[in-house]
Amino acid sequence: MKTEIDKSKEVNASISLINNKLHFKGIVEGNTAISIDYFPPLGDNLGYTSLELLLLSLTSCIGSAVLTFLRKMKKTITACEINAKGIRKEEHPTGFKLILINIEISSADVKSEDMDKVLKLTEETYCPVWSMLKGNVSVKTEFKII
Repeated sequence: MKTEIDKSKEVNASISLINNKLHFKGIVEGNTAISIDYFPPLGDNLGYTSLELLLLSLTSCIGSAVLTFLRKMKKTITACEINAKGIRKEEHPTGFKLILINIEISSADVKSEDMDKVLKLTEETYCPVWSMLKGNVSVKTEFKII
């Protein structure tokens, strides 16, 4: 008997090699293609590296969850910026050992307690990218409300 897969639980991505080094075109389910490459001499530095894309994935996942929760709390957000810094391991595989997340929220009514609450929910329940990193990478967050 064949098991049906819920299409809403599936993400399809593909990459295609562009040159004779490590430059790829990446696409996810019909979205705009992105350029993925590596530093010379292995690549030509013509796109994001895989670890850079991981940082973007984590920051956008955190941002989406945090903003959704704050808006459900009827908070007014006028701006949000999230910066991430990944600290790599010395030994191979040289993935991240630590990721530092800095969140800046511009709001007249968000309080520190609100941010503590939504960050806890984001980490523990609602950010799948963060969930996948747990146990492998330490993720530290700090925030500033302007």
